[in-house]
Amino acid sequence: MKTYILLAFTGLFSFCMFAQTNPKIYEIIDNVSSERIEHDVRILANFGTRHTLSDTVSETRGIGAARRWIKAEFERISESCDNCLEVSYQKNFVEKGAGDRIFEDVWVVNVVAVKRGTKYPNSYIIMSGDIDSRVSDPNDNTSDAPGANDNASGMAGTLEAARVLKDYDFEHSIIFVGLSGEEQGLWGGKGLAAHAKENNWNIIGILNNDMIGNIKGVDGVISNRDFRIFSEPTPPTETERQRRARRFYGGEVDGISRQLARYVHNTTSTYMPEMNPIMVYRLDRFARGGHHRPFNDLGYAGIRIMEAHENYTQQHQDLRTEDGIEYGDVVKHVNFDYAAKLTAVNAINLASMAWAPPAPENVKIGGMVEPSARFTWDKVDGAAGYKIYWRETTSPTWDHSRYVGDVTEYTLKGIVIDNFFFGVAAVDEEGNESVVTFPSGVIRN
Repeated sequence: MKTYILLAFTGLFSFCMFAQTNPKIYEIIDNVSSERIEHDVRILANFGTRHTLSDTVSETRGIGAARRWIKAEFERISESCDNCLEVSYQKNFVEKGAGDRIFEDVWVVNVVAVKRGTKYPNSYIIMSGDIDSRVSDPNDNTSDAPGANDNASGMAGTLEAARVLKDYDFEHSIIFVGLSGEEQGLWGGKGLAAHAKENNWNIIGILNNDMIGNIKGVDGVISNRDFRIFSEPTPPTETERQRRARRFYGGEVDGISRQLARYVHNTTSTYMPEMNPIMVYRLDRFARGGHHRPFNDLGYAGIRIMEAHENYTQQHQDLRTEDGIEYGDVVKHVNFDYAAKLTAVNAINLASMAWAPPAPENVKIGGMVEPSARFTWDKVDGAAGYKIYWRETTSPTWDHSRYVGDVTEYTLKGIVIDNFFFGVAAVDEEGNESVVTFPSGVIRN
């Protein structure tokens, strides 16, 4: 009888452990400061212009002064946590004529701060903001371009996330990075993505933050809750065999970037229900681009997190007033409380992924003409168990799940494989979950 009670209690404890939320996540949310974000946005905007080809010598104006200040700020953050960040420049030389917006030779310089993981130091989750700014003419490198929202907001959010997460230990590494050259052709992202590939980085995903401070849209909508998550459906690096398999097994909207987007959606909905994450099934806005794309191009998972309601009179504009409309990306248009909320969205997802076990590999699915769906996967180091997710084929998010324990195969009885999409996540003892892995193979027997 005592043994039975003990086993029942152990099972209940295990259930509660994996059903509870992580109190450290709420602590992270509470520690994000809108005041510090405002301070950083104002400093970045006061550099006058941060055009990629602007002054690099001045201490008060231009891209050089901006990146030196960002590096110094990362170093100050690191000093406050016993040098817990590895801060450096990552430089990329771009020759004149490499693109229409590269009118002279230029060093595109990124500022990188690495919070090294304790267990998987070569496994990275990246949060990025753009350093550079521009006015109406993308090749005007002297006019005032404060770029308060585009993208001092994203850069300030990245600095703030580093401040908040610096005192925690994570199994995976987190990179906080200011990327340059976005407005001239995504050169900073191209350089860092190439560097990652050359050095065999395992990138879990990049969260690209580009404009996270505006709540008043040019469409007249005002919202401090809505934000968009852009993600491409499948990697451009997939093979022809993988493309053919999708015709029969599905997965047209289940690539690694889409799974990363769903992860952010789920974490935000769980811990910040006051926010409204909107999944957008596009790589980026129509015919436009952002700094997650170079990572996607090389086969890495990457998404764009940004405001839901843009105001085009405040983007890429010369500072002026016409017909009563004030044009220009100036500080007064930035809502710092909203920027803090989106910074918190990033911070909690960085932490969740960095605490979690690696995602399952070699996930296979079976159950053709059966009343059940069957799964197998490889055992994951550090996983206490696994969770199977499923959703209707028309749903954008994982809507159903079952924790199945420390096993490497499982059958969902009564679930017809034809009607749903499925995936598997690894879960540690504290309930931290990996990104969901979509099946890549079929169980034949």
